[in-house]
Amino acid sequence: MQIESGVSLKPYNSFGLPAVAQTLVRVVDDAGVRQVVDHPDLGRSPKFILGGGSNIVLTRDMPQLVLKVEVRGRRVVEERADAWIVEAGAGEPWHDFVAWTLDQGLPGLENLALIPGTVGASPVQNIGAYGIEVKDRFDSLDGVDLVTGRSVTLGAEICAFGYRDSVFKHSLAGRVVITRVRFRLPKTWQPVLGYLEIERKMAEHGVACPEARQVFDWICAIRRAKLPDPAVVGNAGSFFKNPVVTPEQCRDIIGRDPEIVHYPMPDGSMKLAAGWMIDACGWKGKSVGKAGVYEKQALVLVNRGGAIGSEVMLLAKAIQESVYGRFGIRLEPEPVVV
Repeated sequence: MQIESGVSLKPYNSFGLPAVAQTLVRVVDDAGVRQVVDHPDLGRSPKFILGGGSNIVLTRDMPQLVLKVEVRGRRVVEERADAWIVEAGAGEPWHDFVAWTLDQGLPGLENLALIPGTVGASPVQNIGAYGIEVKDRFDSLDGVDLVTGRSVTLGAEICAFGYRDSVFKHSLAGRVVITRVRFRLPKTWQPVLGYLEIERKMAEHGVACPEARQVFDWICAIRRAKLPDPAVVGNAGSFFKNPVVTPEQCRDIIGRDPEIVHYPMPDGSMKLAAGWMIDACGWKGKSVGKAGVYEKQALVLVNRGGAIGSEVMLLAKAIQESVYGRFGIRLEPEPVVV
């Protein structure tokens, strides 16, 4: 186990925000986590689990022990009658893993292409895009309990997935280090379409029933056209969750703003487009200090160069107040604020 002190976290968060970890340990396997738990000093220290850093806003230095999860590896675990089970280490880049599954001829994750972050973070956030969420393909995961040092295997029921939510944001927050995640990819594959941007690609290419690789390529192109590359412009992707309201609330808002973008949910509720509301309040392209709202997508906050976490949060709070004032809706941030 290698213990590092005074580590800059700027390279380890996609926003590119400055912060320093007082102590950092890189975790490459389950045994490494158990070493930390058994360590006479580190075992009792407060801990912060860091994956790809694509879903956090760092507003200060980190006095906690930072566990940087770097477990690697990808494999096909088993073939079942109706599905393939594939596994990846928690430190694997998510997009690379999605591309790898297609290289193996195993579709099912293509709609989640180009989402930043690591495999281990995917169930924590229950990441989703273009009609698919991790919960739709999830099989199980392995981890290590930071209190007992025991290995655990958790299925979907215990993970309690919700919209950008899971048990890892609640009762198991900071309690379990996820080391490996397994996904169930159905043998009877059907493309998940139904989004306007995908339908435009189908019309543009004259394809009525695209293959998985085509869907993957189209979604990569769509995301690159409207979202900034974190390697070029610091950001954490979509900064706010799309709010879910009752049909009555939605009708009330439509009565005042007929053009608001909204989608029906399976349970009868309505999802509102947070980006549309932010844009309608005039925030697109605006800045607070060196933090700004991306010119091509109002749902994305960016680091214009040299921003600090407090500037990002000042901007976020101003947007929240503006949207609440106009629509009566309180936007909830997606990233974890530290």
